[in-house]
Amino acid sequence: MLKNIKLIGLTICLVAATSVQAEEIYTQSRAGEPQRVDDGTEFKVCADQDNLPYSNNKMEGFENKIAEVLAKDLGKKLTYQFWYDRMGFLRNTLNAKKCDVVMGTTPDNDALRTSKPYYRSGHVFIYKKDSGLKITDWDSPDLKKSVIGIVGQSPATIPLNDHGLLGNARPYRMQRDLNLPPSFLVDDVIKGDIDVAVVWGPIGGYFAKQSKVPLEVVMIPEYENENVKGKEFWNISIGVRKADKERIALIQGALDRNKDKIQQILDEYGIPTVPVVEGDNLMKTYRKGKAAPKENRGDAIPKTE
Repeated sequence: MLKNIKLIGLTICLVAATSVQAEEIYTQSRAGEPQRVDDGTEFKVCADQDNLPYSNNKMEGFENKIAEVLAKDLGKKLTYQFWYDRMGFLRNTLNAKKCDVVMGTTPDNDALRTSKPYYRSGHVFIYKKDSGLKITDWDSPDLKKSVIGIVGQSPATIPLNDHGLLGNARPYRMQRDLNLPPSFLVDDVIKGDIDVAVVWGPIGGYFAKQSKVPLEVVMIPEYENENVKGKEFWNISIGVRKADKERIALIQGALDRNKDKIQQILDEYGIPTVPVVEGDNLMKTYRKGKAAPKENRGDAIPKTE
């Protein structure tokens, strides 16, 4: 999804000193150090060191793999500045010029200059294949008898509420508890603590594929036309600083040349994707919704997971 907010903290180097590969691409930086000078030789990514399926400091995430493809295409050395994906992320990484590229953001993110979308995903229902459940949308009768795990304040809470399912919900906090693995919602389905997880597609699809317990992954129908705050599908782009016109042009060229490789990576990681919708823009949709009758529109812009 979506695919983004961080809490102020220290940058932590988690790469073992014995790992030659990690040493080559991980550069440690602390608040207060002199500003980095870009010499043009690096493809330096701002990323989370422990946030699969997106990234980690072992280079195991799908964004790590896509960054490798782009860096190789551009003939640059791939390096990283790690910071937890919480409040303050952009301030302490991209805007501090400690790195230059954010691998996943929405194309209408006003804080960044963005590429054309390189994939699109949506929220999904996750449940055990042997559960006997049959869930395809919010009106599925089996949802009414299920305990539903959902990230509080995420877009999917809107249709959940509209369909009278709040009483079935077990809410999880928006900002991930770093004491828990990124897979915590899917883990709770496997353990039986909840019957159904409602989660952003890349997270759900990846961890369902990793699971030893067979899981169903069902994409949730788009809800944008009913209520813009319940928008389920999002285009995903690469972002750079607003001033970096030349950099994003180079990245766009690499994206265009490597579409097949990128899609293969997404497929290998179990990331559910649908065709990119050109021109999809949350602000335009929101403004259009404001002109509609109140009962047919949302009154605020949704937060993403």
